[in-house]
Amino acid sequence: MKQTTLTKSEREIMDLLWNTDRPLTATEIVNLTPERAWKKSYIHLLINSLLEKELIKSETLVRTGRNFGRAFTAVSTKEQFEIRQITQSRSFSQDSIKALFEALLESVEDPSILNDLDQILQEKRLAAGLRS
Repeated sequence: MKQTTLTKSEREIMDLLWNTDRPLTATEIVNLTPERAWKKSYIHLLINSLLEKELIKSETLVRTGRNFGRAFTAVSTKEQFEIRQITQSRSFSQDSIKALFEALLESVEDPSILNDLDQILQEKRLAAGLRS
């Protein structure tokens, strides 16, 4: 999957899907964003754009009144999406990893996270046939 640019409205829908633990229909998306006055035709354009960008998928059919509507979920987590945005940007290279890792470590406040990262590094070294 390539790096994807999202419009403000697409990002709002993605944030909603990332923060909801179940698939949502277009109607539910509109109802859960009352501060937005999205028209039915516009929400369908946004959903089709996200489908085309392969960021969401149709998960199931849900009865909505007399009809059935598709319910959607995000294809990846927010973290996976953000990581893909960084690693697939034009300026990213293998040389960027060290600087990125150091920058992320600056924000770590919980020592258990450092222990988890150390374990991940140990496992990566073993898988690569390197010694600690």
